[in-house]
This record gives sequence, C-alpha cells and structure tokens, in this order.
Amino acid sequence: MRTYRELFRAPEFTPLFATGSLSTAASTVSGLALGTLIYTATGSPLLSALAMFGPALVQVVGAATLLSAADRLPPRAATAGLALLFGLCTAAQAVPGLPVWAAFAVLLGEGLIASLGGGVRYGLLNEILERDGYLLGRSVLNMSVGATQICGFAVGGVLVTVLSPRGTLLAGAALYLAAAAVARLGLSGRPPRTTGRPSVADTWRTNGLLWSSVPRRYVYLALWVPNGLIVGCESLYVPYAPRHAGLLFASAALGMLAGDTLTGRFLPRRWRERLGAPLRLLLAAPYLAFALHPALPLAVTAVVLASVGYSASLLLQERLMSLTPDALSGHALGLHSSGTLTLQGVGATLAGAVAQRTSPATAMTVMATASVAVTLALAPGLRPLPTAEGPALGETPARSPSA
Repeated sequence: MRTYRELFRAPEFTPLFATGSLSTAASTVSGLALGTLIYTATGSPLLSALAMFGPALVQVVGAATLLSAADRLPPRAATAGLALLFGLCTAAQAVPGLPVWAAFAVLLGEGLIASLGGGVRYGLLNEILERDGYLLGRSVLNMSVGATQICGFAVGGVLVTVLSPRGTLLAGAALYLAAAAVARLGLSGRPPRTTGRPSVADTWRTNGLLWSSVPRRYVYLALWVPNGLIVGCESLYVPYAPRHAGLLFASAALGMLAGDTLTGRFLPRRWRERLGAPLRLLLAAPYLAFALHPALPLAVTAVVLASVGYSASLLLQERLMSLTPDALSGHALGLHSSGTLTLQGVGATLAGAVAQRTSPATAMTVMATASVAVTLALAPGLRPLPTAEGPALGETPARSPSA
C-alpha cells in the first residue's frame, strides 16, 4: 500500500480517520477553553498550563493500570464508548460554578482513560491495514492531528471570544459525541484481539512481557526519551521569542507535516532502515544552533529541519510492530503512546526548570544535547533487523505482510 487513494479505499480506514480527527478537534478547542476558564478563575499561569497539558503526565498511571483492556475490548465499542465518555466529561467541565478542584479531578480522569484510547485506536489501525500499510496509515493520522490542532487552536480562540469558554467546552463535547457516532456507525464489529478480563495484574504482566524483549526495549526508549527532550525545547518558544512564538509553533507543525508526508508516502522500504538513524539525529541536532541565540530566520529554519525528524517515530513504530505479536499490538502501541506523552510532559518540566536558572536558549541547547546523547547511546540496539526475524521466546509469531 503506497498511495493515499489505496489507503482511503481500505475498508474502515475513513471512519477511523474521521473519528480521530473529530476527537482531536474536540480536545484542542476544549483544552484551550478550559485553560482560559482556569486562568480567569485563578490568575495562575501554572494552573492554566496544567489544565491544557497536565493530563499527559497522568497517562503513565493509566499505562500501568488500564492498558490490558486495549486488546480485550471490542474495538468498535471501545472507540465509541471512549469518545462518548470524553464528551460527557467535557460537558461536565462546562457546568457553571464548578470548583477548580473538581475541574481538575475530571481532567485527571480524562488523562487516565486517554492512555487506553491510543492502544485501542492504533491497535485497530493495525487490524484494518496490512502490515505494509501501517506506516502510511499512521503517517496520515499524524498529519491529521497536526493540521487539526493548528486549525483547532485558531477556531477555538474565536469560539472562546464568541461563545465564551463554557460555550466552547460544550462545542467540544458535541464534537466528541459526533466522533462516537461516526465510530459506532462507520466501524464494523470485531472481536477483541485477545481473550480474558482486563485487570491491573494483566496490565503489569503484559507491560513486563513487552519490556523484557531487549529489541523492543530499545525501540520504546528511542520513541520516548529523545522525543520528550525535544518537546522540552518546544515548550520554551514563548519565553525565547514572545512575539514570534506562534511562528515557531507553526514552523514546527510544518516540519512535522513534511516529515510525515515524505516518510509515510515517498520513502521506499529499502531506505527506511538506512535513514532511521539520521532522522533520529535530525530531531535534535538543529536545536544546538540555539547556543548562539540565533535570529528569527535561523531559528525558524532550525525548528523546521528538526521537526522533520519526528518522522523517525513512524519507522520505530513499524519496527515495534514487526517485533510484537498481533494479540498484543494494541497494548504495545498504547504503551508507546502513553510513554511518549508522559515523557513529553517530563521534558517540558525539565526544560522549564533549566531555563528558570539559566536562559531559554541555554535550556534548549542542553535538552538538544541530551537528546543527541541518548540517540547515540541507543544506536547499537537499533541496527537494521535481519530479514528473517523470529519471534521472541514465549511469544506468538507476528502476522506476515501477506496476511
């Protein structure tokens, strides 16, 4: 599967794409509205930032407790049910007079169940598409998230002004309900990928199984740590260039869009293993230029180039799927998604702490240097796989490309 036409002709990809796009739009506009509402009520920039990005830090708890359900629930029911639950939570946050602590309690609950959503969605993607189509499909979903967030923040700002923050939260709830309807009506009923009842014990057991494989462990670390450190760089755009932070964020989105397009659509299979390492280094190396406090044009160029490197995660996900049996695909991808978001929150916190004691440019350089160091340290464990890679001991073989 090499073209977008083939991708969207695949049964069920279009409703899955629409469900994800509607959910992203809902989370974007409602996050902006809630951040505005919390700031208005408290006057605290910290609480406002936590209202928008804090749930990512909670995903590690969900990854340790809920992920076994990702492969043990019927995908259609889980996808529609999660969207419906998010819609109800968002509507609850719009209730007039809701205390700030209650809004954060609802928000933390959303963060917990969001850790399950990634596993359900991407595990279903792995079922809908053949293995040679996963890279293209995931790149399109990534592109949709980036484009929807850009538009969502712009539209959300207008809605907050026109409808008020609470009205915008209700609009976000309506988008979640639309996503639930599309999932319920557009996806077909499928059985769970594996049997048994989900439990915390099963989550820990499967997490341990996934982590026990040395090749998978290298992939997870490469997906989580360098990415999180570079998100720390991005979290400092506002203090680095207060009047031009929007341009830097847009430049990062442009680089990510270009990287996902080139890697997902145009990169031949024979080049994927060869370009994986350069792309992982590209993610961080341009940020080293911030040691020189570059002027805006050079800073924009560095950000665009670095953000192209995010496409290395597509290649790492493809590698992860080749090392994971189908019965655990949802859990494995959910662990990747939750770990990535958690480390992004950690990276932003570390970057802010370093910037507090030094300067934004120095902190960005430190985070980029650490990302390069981690990438180089992990390189020996990410060498190209043999053409005939057998399953790890005690695991079932993964599906062949022709399945």
